[in-house]
Amino acid sequence: MTDTRGKRHWQQQAGDNAYGVRLDKFWAESLSGQGVSRGRVREWIESGHALVDGAVETKGKRKLTGTELLELSEPANMVDADAPQPENMPLRVLFEDEHVLVIDKPAGLTTHPAPGCPDNTLVNRLLHHWPDMAGERSGMEASRPGIVHRLDKDTSGLIAVARTEADRLALASDFAERRVSKVYLAIVHGCPQPPVGGINAPMGRHPSNKTRMAVVEKGGREARSRYSTLWTDPLGRASLVAVRIFTGRTHQIRVHMAHIGHPLLGDAVYGSTEASRLLAQTMPDVVAERQMLHAFWLRFFHPDSGEQMRFTCEPPKDFTRVLRGLNRTCLRVGLVGMPGCGKSTTLAALRSMHIPVFSADECVAALYEPGQDGAEMIRGRFGGRYSLENGGVDKRVLFAAMLEADDVRREVMDMIHPMVKHACGHFFEEHAQEPFAVAEVPLLLEGGWHTEGVVDEIVYVDCPDELRTGPFRKSRGLSLETLAAFDSWQWSADDKRACCTHVINNLGDKEALESEVQRVVQRFRAVAKDRDTAQEQWMANLWPDLTRELDGEE
Repeated sequence: MTDTRGKRHWQQQAGDNAYGVRLDKFWAESLSGQGVSRGRVREWIESGHALVDGAVETKGKRKLTGTELLELSEPANMVDADAPQPENMPLRVLFEDEHVLVIDKPAGLTTHPAPGCPDNTLVNRLLHHWPDMAGERSGMEASRPGIVHRLDKDTSGLIAVARTEADRLALASDFAERRVSKVYLAIVHGCPQPPVGGINAPMGRHPSNKTRMAVVEKGGREARSRYSTLWTDPLGRASLVAVRIFTGRTHQIRVHMAHIGHPLLGDAVYGSTEASRLLAQTMPDVVAERQMLHAFWLRFFHPDSGEQMRFTCEPPKDFTRVLRGLNRTCLRVGLVGMPGCGKSTTLAALRSMHIPVFSADECVAALYEPGQDGAEMIRGRFGGRYSLENGGVDKRVLFAAMLEADDVRREVMDMIHPMVKHACGHFFEEHAQEPFAVAEVPLLLEGGWHTEGVVDEIVYVDCPDELRTGPFRKSRGLSLETLAAFDSWQWSADDKRACCTHVINNLGDKEALESEVQRVVQRFRAVAKDRDTAQEQWMANLWPDLTRELDGEE
């Protein structure tokens, strides 16, 4: 054996089958079973560690005749000065043997060194915990030893790592031949339609921004994904989806989900700024500080034994915190009653208890202000007949017209009520993190809000007619005729009461009314607590149920 100061040395007669074969290809094929890649062979040849008939050969492209005596040595001291250095930082290891590792990579950790990120990577940590993986000892590429696939810096979850070059080649081949299955969890804006679908959209570099990837019409590489919507938050703001990728393009899930109109929450590159701003308004305490993407499920074949291996990894706290925040909606309570029954007094009692409240009457008054949508629509429709000089609504004149002509009342209601409904929905969104919130809307039932999912519970303020038409009416300065007109615009007391889940009795005593309000508030707090408990149970069951489903698909 010729001593070339190598750790391993091979000598072989080329043979007839080597005629016309390149030198580097010959050695790569000969040594593939020993964990030596073609790139490594080429590096050794170019560094002067190959002999052909006893003479140094540094050109891997040399064609053989088949008669040569070939020798190749593994360099002993080829230390790359730029090779990554070990860093003593923790890693969560889900599986380890002498061939392969399965790591739960945290978000914020780059997979391997790259220009602009020479250290503080997964590779640096691997080299500390498993020094034998270093390129000069394992024969693997020095800058990314063991890496056969990667996760974006801000993506968390499962990543498989090879311990030796032979294992790396085996795993890399499985990835290339698509024998590896990967499923990611993503939280995306909106609700994908259809809820389950495939995305076959070739990808390449963005035509005008080379640091980004994009779906391209020409010149792109095949990129296929399939998503399944697991859950959409009660307000329809975001959804949890499972995404299986069949190709491994850079940023594939992020680009594909943005391509179908549902970018990932927290994605600073491919996300929607406007959608993020709107979501932040309803979830000020729950912010997605990175793209909400997690490698949840991984199946591959052991590079040595061939055994099929499956792993799952629950998402980290920042992911589940966003999911919980989306799922934590307030109990939406509607407050109704006959005209003059004491709804305003009830609302005042709720305010004094620091319960978030919405008043339809106050909303309409704001819409009638100069320059507001309600005032502008009424001016546009009626030509200023019911408008003040400053552009606001002349409420006295308009109300008189509504009393006199039912068609005017209906037309005004058709314009204003949708605006009130929109404002009420926004009110509930703003208070999504509260246990419950109350909206007082006189025509809630007549408008069908209870059948459209606008509210979850409805409270009826019940008041004897003799109080409502007597002292209560007089205290508001209403005539019997006006009160009767109000009554005629609404459902009967019996019909309203039949649709409500709770009743507050108002018998004219303020302290008794406040006690009734407190009783109902305590009931809603208990209901809200039960909802929170149910949500936690849902979260606890979510990951095991999904794992069983994915395992069953294979």
